[in-house]
Amino acid sequence: MSSPDDHDPADLLAKWWATYTAVDEDDDMLSPDQRLAVTAPFGQSWPGLAPAGQAAADPDDLAAEYAARFVLSRPQSRLGLVAAHSDADALAVVGWDGPANWDNDTATFAAVVSDWERRFGTRVVAVGSDTLHLSVAAPPTTAEAALFVAAEHFAFCPDNIWQGPRPQTLASYAERLIDTHCWEFWWD
Repeated sequence: MSSPDDHDPADLLAKWWATYTAVDEDDDMLSPDQRLAVTAPFGQSWPGLAPAGQAAADPDDLAAEYAARFVLSRPQSRLGLVAAHSDADALAVVGWDGPANWDNDTATFAAVVSDWERRFGTRVVAVGSDTLHLSVAAPPTTAEAALFVAAEHFAFCPDNIWQGPRPQTLASYAERLIDTHCWEFWWD
């Protein structure tokens, strides 16, 4: 595994976007038009990083509140302590393999999460074998900002949109991100 510091989050997201929006004529799940409709209005064009949000709460206080709610709803959860410089670095330090079906280098995902810590005040609250739960102190507050965040989420974890609630489009996913203080990711 590499180090999160070895990766540029913008480059990673752009590369993943290009991979997941590529039209595959042999794809038996979606036609080329359907595949491009999922990521409308951007289609195959990577829109770039979302602008940083304005913190509505202290990131650490919000993370503690979310963690308390998380444990109440999932009493089988266990506490894990990791010696790391940040929450994102902890993912790489422990060798978390949640997105293993997509990429075996956890450091690439940790690099993006680290960037989200800076831009959106995220904190890693929980991880599972194929899940990641973040608290978000500075979520998008407008539909336009949410659409750019949704694009980042799609590049980071396309299953959030491909296998999420219907309709499975970037725009419908973006609506659910406005003023939402937790982001949850699941890789199939």
